[in-house]
Amino acid sequence: MKLSVILLSIFIAGTVAGWFGRNFNLSKSSGQLISPLSSAPTETPKPLLKYSFDGLKQTFFTPKAISLTGEQFTFDTQEGPVSGTANIPDECGTLKLKCPVIIMLRGYVDKEIYQPGIGTKKAAGVYANNGFVTLAPDFLGYGTSGPEPENEIESRLIKPATVLQLLASISNLPMADPENIFLWGHSNGGQIGLSVLAATNKFKAATFWAPVSKPFPYSILYYTGDSDDHGKYLRKAVSEFESIYDPELFSVTNYLDRIETPLIVHQGISDEAVPWKWSMDLISNLQSLKKDAVLYQYPGADHNLTPGWNSVVNTDLKLFRGYTSLPPAH
Repeated sequence: MKLSVILLSIFIAGTVAGWFGRNFNLSKSSGQLISPLSSAPTETPKPLLKYSFDGLKQTFFTPKAISLTGEQFTFDTQEGPVSGTANIPDECGTLKLKCPVIIMLRGYVDKEIYQPGIGTKKAAGVYANNGFVTLAPDFLGYGTSGPEPENEIESRLIKPATVLQLLASISNLPMADPENIFLWGHSNGGQIGLSVLAATNKFKAATFWAPVSKPFPYSILYYTGDSDDHGKYLRKAVSEFESIYDPELFSVTNYLDRIETPLIVHQGISDEAVPWKWSMDLISNLQSLKKDAVLYQYPGADHNLTPGWNSVVNTDLKLFRGYTSLPPAH
């Protein structure tokens, strides 16, 4: 009798253990038992990874139509329509010439004072007078563009993708030479430009005026003291972002080795918005990677390269013309 009880107990224990083993899984990562009655843990969605440097490099941007109305142009992006200011040299339209193109990226401007062409119009006029088509996108949320993303961090990360979409669409602009495209950026536009160069090598050359070139998110947190809430809202947004994403995947300083485009940087020594040392460090890092990068420094010049503005523009024209068959600057 006792033997039967013992054998029955062993049988029952084995059956229960077998069922337990078949119906419960041991999580390799946590060592915890996962019940078949509960759903497996789901990974947090990470939609912004498409704006990481790997994401941008892997994205194919389908050429879109670019519509021109006077000095305004508009093109579509995946996130909505984007407007901008265009300067078309007379000879490009009347003689049906295909002219080289400069995509121009402005620095930060408060929406309350923003006007299309602000930050780029003066230099664009000089470049256009010397045979270059210039295209300065307003970006989402500005001009007559569609609204920008509600997420504060996404609204910043999306801008390189906007430029890459514009770059892909230039082939649909009749007077533009898609084989001769250049990049210009000032301040925050310089950081956007550097990010674009880390994602594509389709630009012939680039010039950046006092570019923001520090790692993300320090590059935006540096300016929080200028906001009314002293950066409280932005710091919260960054904290929420970092709880989901690895910020190193979005920091251009980690991807300088991918830049193949020749570039120059102009930096005013008296610039109070972008410390001149930032540009020194940027060029030093690029040159250590054997990149074609040159720094021009201007004693006494401010964030807008004044005094010295004319010299800066002429240096840019010399750089751009070195890759085209255009006549000397005038």
